[in-house]
Amino acid sequence: MEHASYNDAYIREILENTRNIAMVGASDKSDRPSYGVMKYMQAKGYRVIPVNPSLAGKDILGERVHASLSEIIIPIDMVDIFRNSDAAGPITDDAIAVNARSLWMQIGVQNDDAAARAEAAGLMVVMNLCPKIEIPRLGIEIDRLCET
Repeated sequence: MEHASYNDAYIREILENTRNIAMVGASDKSDRPSYGVMKYMQAKGYRVIPVNPSLAGKDILGERVHASLSEIIIPIDMVDIFRNSDAAGPITDDAIAVNARSLWMQIGVQNDDAAARAEAAGLMVVMNLCPKIEIPRLGIEIDRLCET
């Protein structure tokens, strides 16, 4: 897939079929972008599980922080990467190992080799975009807060 731009239907498919997000590089600092994105995504009804080895065992926005993706016991629909482009490589391999359905690299994060590995394993991949921007841009209304 070409990753210079994305078809809106492709982005919409990922966001509408995602329930559980593992956020790698989540921060407990309210001024950090990952914190704001996590809070927004939770407000939209997604479950966001923070992953950060240095904060493992603590809570961020009501969710227990895990040291790695392999510690998460629920199915992961999306792995959202808030780390640098080089770190995205090993995180991608972990996402493949836990059978995530999609891999989302945040603004400024792009690793073409990792994207190719993820796609070869069947994951949908987005790079250099933020779901907090894409949801309102596409007019996606996702409210799972009342689902059982």
